[in-house]
Amino acid sequence: MNKILATTVASLAFIGAAYAAEIQGTVQSVDPATRSITLDDGKTYVIPETIKVDGLAAGAKVKVTVDDTTGAVTAIEAAS
Repeated sequence: MNKILATTVASLAFIGAAYAAEIQGTVQSVDPATRSITLDDGKTYVIPETIKVDGLAAGAKVKVTVDDTTGAVTAIEAAS
């Protein structure tokens, strides 16, 4: 019984965690009008109003965090 309870608690902890993907790449283009950036892999990401895009420029290395369930960008930061 204790094993089942422990397994259930551990499973719920993983389920409750937010699913996020981190994509690293080099910015190929920035479109302030549509608030979108395109990375060197060819994928375009729309940046929400809560994240500033004025500091982003082509050639910058970034890490984009995307919510796997909604596909929304949740963070952008400089990559090393």
